Amino acid sequence: MKVLITDGMSKEGIEILANAGLEITNQKFTPEELLQVIPNYDAILVRSATKVTKEVIDAGVNLKAIARGGVGLDNIDVAYAKEKGIPVLNTPGASSISVAEMALAHLFSLSRFVYRSTYEMQQGKWPKKEYSEGFELTGKTIGVLGLGNIGREFAKRAIGLCMNVIAHDPFVTSTDLNVKLVSKDELLANSDIISLHMPKIKGEPPAIGAPEFSKMKNGVVIINAARGGVVSEKDLLDALNSGKVRFAGLDVFENEPPTEAQKDLLNHPNVSLSPHIGGSTPEAQTRVGIEIAEKIVETLKK
Repeated sequence: MKVLITDGMSKEGIEILANAGLEITNQKFTPEELLQVIPNYDAILVRSATKVTKEVIDAGVNLKAIARGGVGLDNIDVAYAKEKGIPVLNTPGASSISVAEMALAHLFSLSRFVYRSTYEMQQGKWPKKEYSEGFELTGKTIGVLGLGNIGREFAKRAIGLCMNVIAHDPFVTSTDLNVKLVSKDELLANSDIISLHMPKIKGEPPAIGAPEFSKMKNGVVIINAARGGVVSEKDLLDALNSGKVRFAGLDVFENEPPTEAQKDLLNHPNVSLSPHIGGSTPEAQTRVGIEIAEKIVETLKK
């Protein structure tokens, strides 16, 4: 059986596929090229870049598995794949630690102006006075929106920093963590910092937009290492400009790479940025490769 890997995979994962006797093609294709080659494969493994659309699924007449090396499945037409009886596989827990740590990296950087002072010192400046008014994380109330694998890892680390952690997840009714579960409105009203760890639901409005910003404390900090579109970028920019949001840390964006239309948000002085690399650590990629490879082998051998 043949497996197409379009967005790369760890060597450990490739070894598992090869040892199972699967024939592997590890190559990037344009959307047009993908439609031409996909009929030759029994499984396709993607990450964020390749989109497995209805057209790709229809063209993949021999597909027995569609796999995503990561958590989100927004680049795969999951409903149509299921309608066609094709299993969709992913790795919901493999990159959780790396993404949680990325969210914290933004929070630390923002709280003490590290992202700004690094650049200015490289320009020969000494902005000691300007950046002496950061804030401690200890004792702050942090709201975690989404208490799945990544949200849990983030919450554990926030607890370790002696923060007061509250959380909202419509699918979680109890937890063994030292976290208070609250309604979404209660979280919005009481959090000094809000970190998002939830999927973007296709066809639904952003989880955080103008109505939600209006319920938050003035000077709240927003961290989004979840998915682009979970936070309305237009409304976030308005909230930053008004002072409702003091800082924002963003690893994900509505368009990736961002377009000219997103320039004002990306250039805002109170925004810390990274190019959707939350799960891109060697440790996470090894875990992702091993887990998704094992799932592909198991599915194809049935």
